[in-house]
Amino acid sequence: MGNVILVLNAGSSSLKFSIYSVGAARVLSAMAVGQIEGLGTAPRLKAKGADGSVIADEQWTTSEVANHGQALQEIATLLRARFAGQELVGVGHRVVHGGPDYSAPLLITPPAMETLATFVPLAPLHQPHNLAAIRAVAEARPELPQVACFDTAFHRTQETVAQLYGLPYEYYERGIRRYGFHGLSYEYIAATLPKLAPEIASGRVIVAHLGSGASMCAIDNGRSVGSSMGFTALDGLLMGTRPGNLDPGIILYLLQQEGMSARDVESMLYKRSGLLGLSGIGNDMRVLQESDSPRARLAIDHFVYRISRELGGLAAVLGGIDAFVFTAGIGENSAYIRRLVCEQSKWLGIDLDPAANEQGGARISSVGSKVSAWVVPTNEELMIARHTCQVLGL
Repeated sequence: MGNVILVLNAGSSSLKFSIYSVGAARVLSAMAVGQIEGLGTAPRLKAKGADGSVIADEQWTTSEVANHGQALQEIATLLRARFAGQELVGVGHRVVHGGPDYSAPLLITPPAMETLATFVPLAPLHQPHNLAAIRAVAEARPELPQVACFDTAFHRTQETVAQLYGLPYEYYERGIRRYGFHGLSYEYIAATLPKLAPEIASGRVIVAHLGSGASMCAIDNGRSVGSSMGFTALDGLLMGTRPGNLDPGIILYLLQQEGMSARDVESMLYKRSGLLGLSGIGNDMRVLQESDSPRARLAIDHFVYRISRELGGLAAVLGGIDAFVFTAGIGENSAYIRRLVCEQSKWLGIDLDPAANEQGGARISSVGSKVSAWVVPTNEELMIARHTCQVLGL
């Protein structure tokens, strides 16, 4: 009988999962990956095995699978059917916000859950659903150990000066500070570079995690020293439905002059802004790239502009840059966006190799480029599995 770990990443209407076998010396092997999407509307399970073959494709009515708890039951059914003889020894969760207290993965306990619940206002799109998945597992298998892995933890190495806002210092002491997010992705990239590109692994690297949620991180010798996201996941780059960096006076204006409520503003900032708000078409970069709408083009141009602007700022934080890495959905798959970003960053010393960029290989800059450019697929789930093994002492 072999041991397996279940990794869960819960969203508002989805539950992504991965199953890893635990071998000798903590060698992890992916056995399956999938998700149940459409919770609350049209729930559907899709899953693939280690070889990429489809092992599950099912649909239900909303009444049959309406929430994370019922979705988890379906995943458990799949586990029992496909992986009989394997023992589930732990569950690792992506938890977006660890606040000022948690700087490392954590074995989940009732007191920890109480603390994590206080961070819901800081990540309203993610934290409630992350915690719902933990509660669902605890209800179904109370004896099963669970580990929380935080998107904020990797950034806790940043100096105090990088975490401050220009508010009265007492608010920093009360937890209002720059936290940074996508830390599991950046941690994976930092752990991968020593083997993939040892010549830059200990240098000054800026990583762009470009997806529906987007951010950038300055990494010096494997440590986070600066990031584009701050107190919440609204800050920094333009995103699928979030605006990124915003003058706080705009919020005051919307409340005081436009008569919007706090809830209305929250909904606009999290769900109706970003690429969607600018383009009026959607938040999918693939759709925008194929569109001939001027506003779609404007949204793309602004997306690239914000990346270029943030790149300059993070390069200043590092005192120079040795390499630039693209990752996540857009970063890994859109040669067009990579080309636009690199063209606007020639002043930094990035010389793109067009053919390598179109092929999507690891290195996409020319041999003589002063600053090398790379495409490195991220794997947050594997990072969570590694942390879960370590915390549980497997």
